Amino acid sequence: MEIPYTFTARPDTGLYNGKLGIWLFLASEVMLFGALFTSYLFMRLGADPGTWPTHIQSIPLGFTNTCILLFSSITMVYAWVALKERKFNQFRVWLVITILCGFVFLYIKGTEYYSKYIHYGVLIKAEDFDKYSGEFKKADVMVNEIPTQGVFEIRGHWENKTDKNATYYSIIPDKNFHPIGYQPPPGETAPSGDEEQTFKIDKADVERFGNLLPNYGTYYAIYFTVTGLHAMHIIGGCVVMLYFLILGSKLYRRNPEQFANRIEVTGIFWHFVDLVWITVFPILYLT
Repeated sequence: MEIPYTFTARPDTGLYNGKLGIWLFLASEVMLFGALFTSYLFMRLGADPGTWPTHIQSIPLGFTNTCILLFSSITMVYAWVALKERKFNQFRVWLVITILCGFVFLYIKGTEYYSKYIHYGVLIKAEDFDKYSGEFKKADVMVNEIPTQGVFEIRGHWENKTDKNATYYSIIPDKNFHPIGYQPPPGETAPSGDEEQTFKIDKADVERFGNLLPNYGTYYAIYFTVTGLHAMHIIGGCVVMLYFLILGSKLYRRNPEQFANRIEVTGIFWHFVDLVWITVFPILYLT
Protein backbone atom coordinates (compact mmCIF):
# COMPACT_ATOMS: atom_id res chain seq x y z
CA MET A 1 0.00 0.00 0.00
CA GLU A 2 1.44 3.34 -1.03
CA ILE A 3 0.94 6.33 1.26
CA PRO A 4 -0.44 9.27 -0.77
CA TYR A 5 0.97 12.80 -0.80
CA THR A 6 4.49 11.85 0.31
CA PHE A 7 6.00 14.12 -2.35
CA THR A 8 2.99 15.69 -4.01
CA ALA A 9 0.85 18.38 -2.39
CA ARG A 10 -2.42 17.54 -0.69
CA PRO A 11 -5.40 19.25 -2.36
CA ASP A 12 -6.80 20.46 0.96
CA THR A 13 -3.65 22.07 2.41
CA GLY A 14 -1.38 22.56 -0.61
CA LEU A 15 1.40 20.81 1.34
CA TYR A 16 2.79 17.31 1.14
CA ASN A 17 2.58 15.20 4.31
CA GLY A 18 6.10 15.82 5.58
CA LYS A 19 5.85 19.58 5.26
CA LEU A 20 2.46 19.67 6.97
CA GLY A 21 3.83 17.48 9.75
CA ILE A 22 6.89 19.64 10.40
CA TRP A 23 4.79 22.80 10.65
CA LEU A 24 2.49 21.12 13.18
CA PHE A 25 5.55 19.98 15.13
CA LEU A 26 7.07 23.46 15.07
CA ALA A 27 3.81 24.87 16.42
CA SER A 28 4.39 22.83 19.58
CA GLU A 29 8.03 23.96 19.64
CA VAL A 30 6.92 27.60 19.52
CA MET A 31 4.76 26.98 22.58
CA LEU A 32 7.66 25.29 24.38
CA PHE A 33 10.24 28.00 23.79
CA GLY A 34 7.59 30.72 24.09
CA ALA A 35 6.80 29.51 27.60
CA LEU A 36 10.50 29.51 28.52
CA PHE A 37 11.09 33.01 27.15
CA THR A 38 7.97 34.34 28.87
CA SER A 39 9.07 32.79 32.17
CA TYR A 40 12.46 34.41 31.74
CA LEU A 41 10.82 37.79 31.15
CA PHE A 42 8.71 37.64 34.30
CA MET A 43 11.63 36.42 36.43
CA ARG A 44 13.92 39.09 35.02
CA LEU A 45 11.45 41.92 35.63
CA GLY A 46 10.61 40.66 39.13
CA ALA A 47 14.19 40.05 40.25
CA ASP A 48 15.43 41.88 43.35
CA PRO A 49 18.14 44.53 42.79
CA GLY A 50 21.56 42.96 42.33
CA THR A 51 20.32 39.38 42.00
CA TRP A 52 20.46 39.33 38.19
CA PRO A 53 24.09 39.04 36.99
CA THR A 54 25.55 41.23 34.27
CA HIS A 55 28.51 40.74 31.93
CA ILE A 56 28.65 37.02 32.71
CA GLN A 57 28.46 35.78 29.11
CA SER A 58 31.09 36.05 26.41
CA ILE A 59 29.47 38.24 23.77
CA PRO A 60 32.15 37.45 21.13
CA LEU A 61 31.50 33.70 21.51
CA GLY A 62 27.73 34.19 21.43
CA PHE A 63 27.97 36.40 18.36
CA THR A 64 30.28 33.89 16.66
CA ASN A 65 27.74 31.13 17.26
CA THR A 66 25.01 33.37 15.86
CA CYS A 67 26.99 33.93 12.66
CA ILE A 68 27.73 30.20 12.38
CA LEU A 69 24.06 29.26 12.58
CA LEU A 70 23.04 31.96 10.11
CA PHE A 71 25.67 30.68 7.68
CA SER A 72 24.49 27.10 8.21
CA SER A 73 20.95 28.13 7.23
CA ILE A 74 22.32 29.40 3.92
CA THR A 75 24.27 26.19 3.26
CA MET A 76 21.17 24.15 4.13
CA VAL A 77 19.19 26.00 1.46
CA TYR A 78 22.00 25.41 -1.04
CA ALA A 79 21.87 21.68 -0.25
CA TRP A 80 18.15 21.59 -0.99
CA VAL A 81 18.54 23.64 -4.19
CA ALA A 82 21.27 21.25 -5.38
CA LEU A 83 18.84 18.34 -4.99
CA LYS A 84 16.11 20.17 -6.87
CA GLU A 85 18.61 20.67 -9.68
CA ARG A 86 19.60 16.99 -9.41
CA LYS A 87 23.20 17.79 -8.43
CA PHE A 88 23.71 15.13 -5.80
CA ASN A 89 27.44 15.66 -5.28
CA GLN A 90 26.93 19.36 -4.65
CA PHE A 91 24.16 18.48 -2.22
CA ARG A 92 26.53 16.32 -0.18
CA VAL A 93 29.13 19.09 -0.02
CA TRP A 94 26.65 21.66 1.26
CA LEU A 95 25.16 19.20 3.74
CA VAL A 96 28.61 18.37 5.15
CA ILE A 97 29.29 22.10 5.62
CA THR A 98 25.95 22.47 7.44
CA ILE A 99 26.74 19.55 9.74
CA LEU A 100 30.21 20.94 10.47
CA CYS A 101 28.64 24.27 11.38
CA GLY A 102 26.43 22.44 13.88
CA PHE A 103 29.45 20.68 15.39
CA VAL A 104 31.40 23.95 15.68
CA PHE A 105 28.40 25.55 17.39
CA LEU A 106 28.26 22.69 19.91
CA TYR A 107 32.01 22.91 20.54
CA ILE A 108 31.80 26.63 21.31
CA LYS A 109 28.79 26.04 23.53
CA GLY A 110 30.69 23.31 25.37
CA THR A 111 33.55 25.78 25.89
CA GLU A 112 31.11 28.24 27.43
CA TYR A 113 29.68 25.56 29.71
CA TYR A 114 33.17 24.63 30.87
CA SER A 115 33.95 28.28 31.64
CA LYS A 116 30.93 28.35 33.96
CA TYR A 117 32.11 25.16 35.64
CA ILE A 118 35.55 26.60 36.47
CA HIS A 119 34.14 30.04 37.36
CA TYR A 120 32.98 30.74 40.91
CA GLY A 121 30.86 33.25 42.73
CA VAL A 122 31.61 34.46 46.26
CA LEU A 123 28.93 36.13 48.38
CA ILE A 124 30.70 38.14 51.09
CA LYS A 125 28.69 39.19 54.13
CA ALA A 126 27.95 42.92 54.14
CA GLU A 127 29.29 43.39 57.68
CA ASP A 128 32.65 41.90 56.66
CA PHE A 129 32.97 43.51 53.26
CA ASP A 130 34.79 46.66 54.41
CA LYS A 131 38.01 44.73 55.05
CA TYR A 132 38.19 43.93 51.30
CA SER A 133 36.48 46.91 49.64
CA GLY A 134 39.55 49.16 49.49
CA GLU A 135 41.71 46.60 47.71
CA PHE A 136 38.84 45.60 45.46
CA LYS A 137 38.35 49.18 44.34
CA LYS A 138 42.07 49.67 43.76
CA ALA A 139 42.21 46.55 41.60
CA ASP A 140 39.00 47.48 39.75
CA VAL A 141 37.26 44.28 40.85
CA MET A 142 33.67 43.83 39.68
CA VAL A 143 31.53 43.95 42.82
CA ASN A 144 27.78 43.35 42.80
CA GLU A 145 25.79 44.45 45.83
CA ILE A 146 22.70 42.39 46.69
CA PRO A 147 20.90 44.45 49.37
CA THR A 148 18.02 42.01 49.91
CA GLN A 149 20.48 39.27 50.90
CA GLY A 150 22.91 41.48 52.79
CA VAL A 151 25.90 40.39 50.70
CA PHE A 152 28.35 41.57 48.09
CA GLU A 153 29.15 39.27 45.19
CA ILE A 154 32.39 38.89 43.30
CA ARG A 155 33.09 36.33 40.58
CA GLY A 156 36.36 34.78 39.55
CA HIS A 157 38.63 31.74 39.49
CA TRP A 158 39.32 29.65 42.58
CA GLU A 159 43.05 29.14 42.94
CA ASN A 160 43.41 26.98 46.08
CA LYS A 161 40.64 24.46 45.34
CA THR A 162 42.98 21.54 46.02
CA ASP A 163 43.70 22.75 49.56
CA LYS A 164 40.62 21.51 51.39
CA ASN A 165 42.00 22.51 54.82
CA ALA A 166 42.48 26.18 53.93
CA THR A 167 40.56 28.72 56.01
CA TYR A 168 40.26 31.07 53.06
CA TYR A 169 39.30 31.16 49.38
CA SER A 170 42.08 32.27 47.05
CA ILE A 171 40.29 34.08 44.22
CA ILE A 172 41.40 35.84 41.05
CA PRO A 173 38.34 38.10 40.60
CA ASP A 174 36.75 39.43 37.44
CA LYS A 175 37.39 43.05 36.60
CA ASN A 176 34.80 45.73 35.94
CA PHE A 177 33.49 45.82 32.42
CA HIS A 178 34.67 48.91 30.50
CA PRO A 179 33.72 49.60 26.88
CA ILE A 180 36.45 50.11 24.30
CA GLY A 181 37.91 53.60 24.66
CA TYR A 182 36.77 53.95 28.28
CA GLN A 183 38.11 56.98 30.10
CA PRO A 184 37.84 57.44 33.89
CA PRO A 185 35.64 60.32 35.16
CA PRO A 186 37.30 63.74 35.57
CA GLY A 187 39.45 63.84 38.68
CA GLU A 188 39.88 60.07 38.84
CA THR A 189 42.65 57.89 37.56
CA ALA A 190 42.25 54.52 35.94
CA PRO A 191 42.63 51.60 38.40
CA SER A 192 46.17 50.24 38.45
CA GLY A 193 45.53 46.80 39.93
CA ASP A 194 47.23 43.75 38.48
CA GLU A 195 44.91 41.87 36.10
CA GLU A 196 45.93 38.60 37.73
CA GLN A 197 45.88 39.79 41.32
CA THR A 198 44.84 37.14 43.82
CA PHE A 199 42.75 37.87 46.92
CA LYS A 200 42.39 35.74 50.02
CA ILE A 201 38.86 35.83 51.42
CA ASP A 202 38.27 34.25 54.81
CA LYS A 203 35.68 31.49 54.70
CA ALA A 204 34.11 32.93 57.86
CA ASP A 205 33.26 36.10 55.89
CA VAL A 206 31.54 34.20 53.07
CA GLU A 207 27.79 33.63 53.03
CA ARG A 208 27.85 31.33 50.00
CA PHE A 209 30.38 30.04 47.52
CA GLY A 210 29.99 27.93 44.39
CA ASN A 211 30.65 27.57 40.68
CA LEU A 212 28.28 29.19 38.20
CA LEU A 213 26.04 26.21 37.56
CA PRO A 214 22.21 25.97 37.72
CA ASN A 215 22.16 25.62 41.51
CA TYR A 216 24.01 28.93 41.95
CA GLY A 217 21.10 31.15 40.98
CA THR A 218 17.94 31.60 38.93
CA TYR A 219 19.71 33.17 35.97
CA TYR A 220 22.11 30.26 35.63
CA ALA A 221 19.29 27.74 35.90
CA ILE A 222 17.47 29.50 33.06
CA TYR A 223 20.65 29.82 31.00
CA PHE A 224 21.49 26.13 31.17
CA THR A 225 17.86 25.08 30.63
CA VAL A 226 17.31 27.21 27.53
CA THR A 227 20.73 26.76 25.92
CA GLY A 228 20.83 23.06 26.84
CA LEU A 229 17.44 22.45 25.25
CA HIS A 230 18.54 24.38 22.18
CA ALA A 231 21.76 22.33 21.99
CA MET A 232 19.67 19.13 22.06
CA HIS A 233 17.80 20.43 19.01
CA ILE A 234 21.13 21.11 17.28
CA ILE A 235 22.26 17.55 18.04
CA GLY A 236 18.95 16.16 16.75
CA GLY A 237 19.26 18.13 13.52
CA CYS A 238 22.85 16.96 12.99
CA VAL A 239 21.85 13.32 13.58
CA VAL A 240 19.11 13.57 10.93
CA MET A 241 21.46 15.22 8.45
CA LEU A 242 24.12 12.56 9.07
CA TYR A 243 21.49 9.91 8.36
CA PHE A 244 20.66 11.52 5.02
CA LEU A 245 24.36 11.99 4.26
CA ILE A 246 25.13 8.29 4.81
CA LEU A 247 21.99 6.77 3.22
CA GLY A 248 21.23 9.62 0.87
CA SER A 249 22.40 8.00 -2.32
CA LYS A 250 20.07 5.03 -1.87
CA LEU A 251 17.08 7.25 -1.07
CA TYR A 252 17.97 9.62 -3.91
CA ARG A 253 18.10 6.83 -6.52
CA ARG A 254 14.73 5.49 -5.39
CA ASN A 255 12.85 8.81 -5.60
CA PRO A 256 14.87 12.05 -5.97
CA GLU A 257 11.86 14.35 -5.55
CA GLN A 258 10.77 12.70 -2.32
CA PHE A 259 14.33 12.85 -1.03
CA ALA A 260 14.50 16.56 -1.87
CA ASN A 261 11.30 17.04 0.13
CA ARG A 262 12.86 15.31 3.13
CA ILE A 263 15.81 17.66 2.98
CA GLU A 264 13.42 20.61 2.71
CA VAL A 265 11.61 19.47 5.86
CA THR A 266 14.94 19.04 7.66
CA GLY A 267 15.89 22.54 6.53
CA ILE A 268 12.67 24.03 7.92
CA PHE A 269 13.50 22.50 11.31
CA TRP A 270 17.08 23.79 11.10
CA HIS A 271 15.90 27.31 10.27
CA PHE A 272 13.62 27.22 13.31
CA VAL A 273 16.53 26.20 15.53
CA ASP A 274 18.53 29.12 14.14
CA LEU A 275 15.65 31.49 14.80
CA VAL A 276 15.45 30.33 18.41
CA TRP A 277 19.12 31.12 18.89
CA ILE A 278 18.65 34.58 17.40
CA THR A 279 16.17 35.13 20.24
CA VAL A 280 18.37 33.50 22.88
CA PHE A 281 21.45 35.57 22.05
CA PRO A 282 20.09 39.04 22.89
CA ILE A 283 18.10 38.06 26.01
CA LEU A 284 20.83 35.96 27.65
CA TYR A 285 23.98 37.64 26.36
CA LEU A 286 23.15 41.30 25.77
CA THR A 287 20.89 42.10 28.75
